[in-house]
Amino acid sequence: MSCSLYLVFEYMEHDLAGLAASPGIKFTESQVKCYMNQLLSGLEHCHNRHVLHRDIKGSNLLIDNDGILRIADFGLASVFDPNHKHPMTSRVVTLWYRPPELLLGATDYGVGVDLWSAGCILAELLAGKPIMPGRTEVEQLHKIFKLCGSPTEEYWKKSRLPHATIFKPQHSYKRCIAETFKDFPPSSLPLIETLLAIDPAERLTATAALHSEFFTTKPYACEPSSLPKYPPSKEMDAKLRDEEARRLRAVGRSNADGVKRTRARDRAVRAIPAPEANAELQANLDRRRLITHANAKSKSEKFPPPHQDGAIGYQLGSSHHVDPIYDPPDVPFSTMNFSYPKASIQTWSGPLMDPGAVGAPPRRRKHTAGHSSRSSSKDLNKDKNSARI
Repeated sequence: MSCSLYLVFEYMEHDLAGLAASPGIKFTESQVKCYMNQLLSGLEHCHNRHVLHRDIKGSNLLIDNDGILRIADFGLASVFDPNHKHPMTSRVVTLWYRPPELLLGATDYGVGVDLWSAGCILAELLAGKPIMPGRTEVEQLHKIFKLCGSPTEEYWKKSRLPHATIFKPQHSYKRCIAETFKDFPPSSLPLIETLLAIDPAERLTATAALHSEFFTTKPYACEPSSLPKYPPSKEMDAKLRDEEARRLRAVGRSNADGVKRTRARDRAVRAIPAPEANAELQANLDRRRLITHANAKSKSEKFPPPHQDGAIGYQLGSSHHVDPIYDPPDVPFSTMNFSYPKASIQTWSGPLMDPGAVGAPPRRRKHTAGHSSRSSSKDLNKDKNSARI
């Protein structure tokens, strides 16, 4: 009758984000295939059992000293039934790995959300850095459209996404994945093109990805046991290295001894840790509250021309006091008019649950001191997610 539940797992020495960000580590093509084969096999296992992970990113892919990759952190996972669909929250998946349909407010989605994230991981492993590190949702969509092309008019009409009128770009973007990643192994490009399809229906399945040309041409995926033995490295180690590097740069700037500083463009660019899933949630809530209370004035901001980049909104994780009479100034792109229908929608979102239980009265749960702070934080995020929808 204990009130505490203890989960005991084997120790995993690395996560993929920590290894990718480690100085001196550069994965070979066969090693990338080894990691991706394991990731897609894990997703195939989950999807065949109607489970969506909904937060695939490097720090959630754990690796042991035998080269075995395991998908971790199912705190945002949810079951789905393709034959009896229920609305689900769009506030899932870490921003850099979030597919466009979720950024556009989709509540009806499937395995494509995990496959998009897997495509971002594949390109990141081959490039040595995140391919679309947006700071806000608007900037993330801008980066997606610049790389993957603008959605077609047919897609906009078919999908009827809640935020389509808000984030629809005024300029047409041409798909340029092959040109951008021209130095990648040729066999990887068709798979990346498929996984990073704007229309989720075109991303196919994890099973189809495993049978793609990427895995059936030489060099083949190496055996996990043949992978190098790395010193323990996790995303937290990369964060600590970044903090130490920033501290040393700050000390260098304060010194007036004429020591030559390293120019920014001369520094090696390495992978950097991704933000937490929903890390920008509070900023969006603040911003939306601002819009609600602002003067009812028409705003018509647009995506910038294709040759320019920009961002709107607060930095990830920031929170600002909102003056209810503040009239927001014009900004470079993306309309701030959030006036889309707010009909009551029943939603369900991880932790794993039976879809048939949707709509049942909630049961009161007794909170204990044994609850971890991380679990409490995730529960709070999920409450906010459901409340937002």
